[in-house]
Amino acid sequence: MLTFHNPLHHLHAGRHEMYRGRLVSCHEVPGRLDHVLAELQRRPLGPLREPGEVAPAVLQRIHSGRYLDFLAGAWDEWVALDPANAGVDALPSVWPVRGFRADVLPDNFAARMGLFSFDAGTPLVAGTWAAARAGAACAVDAAQALLRREARSAFALTRPPGHHAGADFFGGYCFLNNAALAAQALRDGGLARVAVLDVDYHHGNGTQSIFYERDDVLTVSLHGDPRTEYPFYLGHADERGAGAGEGFNLNLPLPRGTDFTRWREALARGLQAVGDFGAHALVVSLGVDTFEGDPISSFALQSADYLTVGRDIAGLRLPTLFVFEGGYAVAEVGVNAVNVLEGFERNVA
Repeated sequence: MLTFHNPLHHLHAGRHEMYRGRLVSCHEVPGRLDHVLAELQRRPLGPLREPGEVAPAVLQRIHSGRYLDFLAGAWDEWVALDPANAGVDALPSVWPVRGFRADVLPDNFAARMGLFSFDAGTPLVAGTWAAARAGAACAVDAAQALLRREARSAFALTRPPGHHAGADFFGGYCFLNNAALAAQALRDGGLARVAVLDVDYHHGNGTQSIFYERDDVLTVSLHGDPRTEYPFYLGHADERGAGAGEGFNLNLPLPRGTDFTRWREALARGLQAVGDFGAHALVVSLGVDTFEGDPISSFALQSADYLTVGRDIAGLRLPTLFVFEGGYAVAEVGVNAVNVLEGFERNVA
């Protein structure tokens, strides 16, 4: 397995997020990636590389130009409003809701930040854009390695994560959708059908929205029931796609407290859907916040279960690209993530 890791990830280190009505320390921290990288060095699965640069045109295959322009200049604008802002994370405070216009780009910075976001829990800091862009490069370079048949499996080890980011919005700690960029790179490289399997505790609302009307990328997500779990407003079982994409989106919501036996049954349904789709490659949004000790999630998987998860995914016998997403039990995140990868590598043909 070839791993591309983000050398700039530490530049994105938010101080606070809004959680349940108060400012708290961020759950999404640089130590998450550091623990995974340390575990990969302890249990090597293949070469470790740093990515190259990602071209703006590649980002525009998934994200809108005005959204990318906002992210690229947001921190400078924030500080220009007041030099004291250099010591304060930027968080949105106002959002357009039903009946409000989104086609006119406001001049006001706070209004534009709200236009391009969906929560107040995703701080933007001085290094966010550099870290997110390098993370996107990890995902795209990993896809290119698969296309060149340099490796049959790859891992984009990066943060901030990506699966909550849509074509023109950020949230859920995510700014650029790394899994979607990887899937698009595989499509642009000539693969006719690509599947995205999201095993994070939280629904990949950004990934779903990006591909919802397409029939060339199947999206499958196992996640906490959106009636009770973040991000709440997408991820229901009746969301099957629209237009050309009808039938190419599969959501498998599960209740709080789901154990591995029940979770694995849902995984089997998702893997069957990928097989029936006839995918030529698989992108896995690898969140390990399904772990029983995760502080912001409520499933009950144990560390040893992740070896089985990797083995089950390997059963598809597809070129596979894993993209690191959530997992906030920081001390255990390295073991859990690498267990998935090791389980996969032990069992792939």
